[in-house]
Amino acid sequence: MRPPVGAPSLSRRTRILLIAAAVLVVVLLGGSRVVDFYVDFLWFGEVGFRGVLTTVLFTRIVEFIVGGLLMGGAIALTLWIGYRFRPVFVPVAGPEDPIARYRTVIISRLKLFGIGIPVAVGIIAGLAAQGDWQTVQMFLNSTPFNQTDPEFGYDISFYAFELPFLRLLLNWLFVIVAISFIVAVITHYVFGGIRLSGRSGQVSAAARAQLAILAGVFVLLKAVAYYLDRFELLFSDRNPNFSGATYTDLNAVMPAKLILLFISIICAAAFFGAVFRRNLQLPTIAVVLLVLSSVLVGAAWPAVLQQFVVAPNANEREAPSIERNIAATRAAFGLTDDKVTLQPYSGTSTATSSQIRDDAATVQNIRLLDPSKLAKTFTQLQQRRNFYGFPDKLDIDRYTVGGTKQDYIVAARELDSSALTGNQQDWINRHLVYTHGNGFVAAPANQVNAALEDTGGQGGLPNFTVSDTTTEGDIPVTEPRIYYGEKITDYSIVGAGAGDAPREYDTDSAQFTYNGKGGVSIGNIFSRLAFSLYYGERNILFNSSINDNSKIMYNRDPRERVEKAAPWLTVDNDPYPAVVDGRVQWILDGYTTLQNYPYAAQVALGDTTNDSQLGLQGQRLPNETISYLRNSVKATVDAYDGTVTLYAFDETDPVLKTWMSAFPGTVKPASAITDSLRAHFRYPEDQFKVQRELLTRYHVSNPGEFFSTVSFWDVPSDPTVQGNTGASQDAQPPYYLLTGLPNQQGASFQLTSALVSLRRQFMAAYMTASSEPADYGKITVLQLPADTQTLGPQQVQAQFLGSPQVSSELNLLRQNQTTIDYGNLLTLPVAGGLLYVEPVYIERAGQDSSYPQLARVLVSFGGRVGYDANLAKALDQVFGPGAGAAASGTPTRGGTTANTPATPAPTGTGNTSAQAAAAAEISNALAQLKAAQSSGDFAAQGQALAALDAAVKKFQAAQGPATPAPATPAAPGG
Repeated sequence: MRPPVGAPSLSRRTRILLIAAAVLVVVLLGGSRVVDFYVDFLWFGEVGFRGVLTTVLFTRIVEFIVGGLLMGGAIALTLWIGYRFRPVFVPVAGPEDPIARYRTVIISRLKLFGIGIPVAVGIIAGLAAQGDWQTVQMFLNSTPFNQTDPEFGYDISFYAFELPFLRLLLNWLFVIVAISFIVAVITHYVFGGIRLSGRSGQVSAAARAQLAILAGVFVLLKAVAYYLDRFELLFSDRNPNFSGATYTDLNAVMPAKLILLFISIICAAAFFGAVFRRNLQLPTIAVVLLVLSSVLVGAAWPAVLQQFVVAPNANEREAPSIERNIAATRAAFGLTDDKVTLQPYSGTSTATSSQIRDDAATVQNIRLLDPSKLAKTFTQLQQRRNFYGFPDKLDIDRYTVGGTKQDYIVAARELDSSALTGNQQDWINRHLVYTHGNGFVAAPANQVNAALEDTGGQGGLPNFTVSDTTTEGDIPVTEPRIYYGEKITDYSIVGAGAGDAPREYDTDSAQFTYNGKGGVSIGNIFSRLAFSLYYGERNILFNSSINDNSKIMYNRDPRERVEKAAPWLTVDNDPYPAVVDGRVQWILDGYTTLQNYPYAAQVALGDTTNDSQLGLQGQRLPNETISYLRNSVKATVDAYDGTVTLYAFDETDPVLKTWMSAFPGTVKPASAITDSLRAHFRYPEDQFKVQRELLTRYHVSNPGEFFSTVSFWDVPSDPTVQGNTGASQDAQPPYYLLTGLPNQQGASFQLTSALVSLRRQFMAAYMTASSEPADYGKITVLQLPADTQTLGPQQVQAQFLGSPQVSSELNLLRQNQTTIDYGNLLTLPVAGGLLYVEPVYIERAGQDSSYPQLARVLVSFGGRVGYDANLAKALDQVFGPGAGAAASGTPTRGGTTANTPATPAPTGTGNTSAQAAAAAEISNALAQLKAAQSSGDFAAQGQALAALDAAVKKFQAAQGPATPAPATPAAPGG
């Protein structure tokens, strides 16, 4: 027999090389992490949230240590027992026995394997464990809800904060025991405690005892899992129509969990008993019993009960669970009776022109400017320089100017890092010269400057008011420079030494030196080296313009700043700029969410908040499943100095209280919110979309009616997007409006949405949430009769496009290189009915310098369609003369209608020669107009229309009073 050959020893040089290689790997892998941490450490210090970084870091370190020690310690103990109680004599199975070779190598390096393996496994386990810091912090800082679940009577905090932690801990214990069992098997096999030779093999007493104890602990943990499973049944999704424990869960699955719990304890006792017995028959019988019980009691019995008891009488059997589901969902998503008002509304009306005129709160504020369509218009007319820009979707806010409250389309003129071109992309220009945007741009949402055809084709445009470093508009800004925004994606280095000339671009004739508190100091060589490594840019280290006063600005997107400062928040998709006390502040909404709220509906957050405008709005929310949502935090980011401020907006929220306990001092109380800031808070779109989706079902209170789904609603698809029809298409987004409501005095700023019947396009309800400080968050649902035939958004859009007058005019506008774009279709409750208003924009196709302009306004009420260049005229067409008198707007000059007037023939009375000459001029003007429309030349159209207007007046003068001249329609307004 040839003795086993041991492993060759390593030379000193080889050992040194291996150590050097290991150090190099550590430096390469860990060096970048150290730099990243240092950069984050400086940033958190800049914004005043360093406690967040240290708390998260400390929690993760503790988790790493605890997870690593538990796993590494269990593996070390397993290895020690396996080696300590190995057989004294181990037969070798032949001269080529591979196990003998491995055994010799291991014995020759016991410390390496005995310490190295547990350390390596412990490090891996620690790295995996430190990712669950949120679960640990929520458990440690648990705050009671003072509400109990309807089944066990436990406080909701048990399900929200404690149960996830217990499940996390249990899962880790499962993993530790399972890996220890595998390590024990391998160890005993290597050292001869388990031998596979012979017919049945042999297992030593020590191996049998260790494996039996580990198996018994595993089964005992399974008993604990069955105990926790009982609570998690309250999140069951067995029935697709509602969430929570069903009749089957309560009457079959829950008893089965108790039975399996006791069987697991018996099975564990059998394994522990095997330590003192030489055979494993009893544990084997116990395992078979547990498996059979799992199949019969845990699966078969619930299936039988569901099929033969529940299914034939589901409406009655599931009624208590549905009732619980309705109550829990409303509580979890803020849809309780004190926050939601269901109000009957007819939806049909025979309103007169005087009734419409008297509803000034709605008619006067009808919004004509669509923020999702006008980004190019803002860019072309207010960009000023190529490196400035506006977001693809503009925002809406309200301001009081001259004593009048008005909603505005608003945007900050930001630095667009991606728009720098040519030498502007030189490192010095990109990072030291072009550092900030300049100005706040707004336009009243219900106005345009003039008719499209007026002013040489430059009508249909917003009435801009601008406040920047050279101009002060209707909304004054004391500090208009924008250093933090949505389009600023690169870092900037600001600040200058004493006596140094300013170098940051401000205007063509002036430079600027930043003097705010934003940015991280890079005045010392160590910080410059760190940022040079972080960005891979040597200029940061060697540029002579960087001095002791220099600071670097990074992480400049408002949403990113809030997400880093408050990693426990889910931040809304749509930050918006507001002028508060003269400063531009980005306002953001922060949500607290939970996955485990007993009986509450489960909502896929990303899918539910998706709509036809999401691509313009920014990144999509994570598609995590939630069963609780609160807009608990309002956040602001100062556009000049980047200051991040978190305000507790819903101080009753237990989840917010939990996080405030975990991160004390990071969230200011609601009392710190100033009236000037509160005046610009908007009800958040993402929360509204979730609540809108839930209200399509959870407006129903009766369990039987809920089960039948007969009264359910749908969120309509966006009718203004071509081909976007059917329930599976992109939803119509909600719209911010300054408008009135039935039984409400004056106009208020609201977030609104239409709702249609289930799988039908007729209107079912109109939902609105108030953004006014006095009644913020109050949701009103105007519920139409169940048998209503009031047209919904898709049907109204079809009605618009099917109108002969509208169709012919759109074809005229669409000729050649002009494209038509439909603005948001607004639904407005007016005089007991529903008024639909949709702006129509035109734009020259295929030209980079083109931009949308308001061309026409579509109006529908009670099946009647109005269409004109002027909102007031369109309202008059629907309701009768005088109805549009309340409509706001500045344009009053003449324009064109859908039907171009024909050339009049001389009548034979009056000055016939003058009539003939005027008729010829009209004919020429019409020819010029047609040619201008064919070429898409708006300026030429304006000139032709002016000539046409003058020729018609000449013809009228030549005709005398007997025959009226063709009417020239009004321009767009409103």
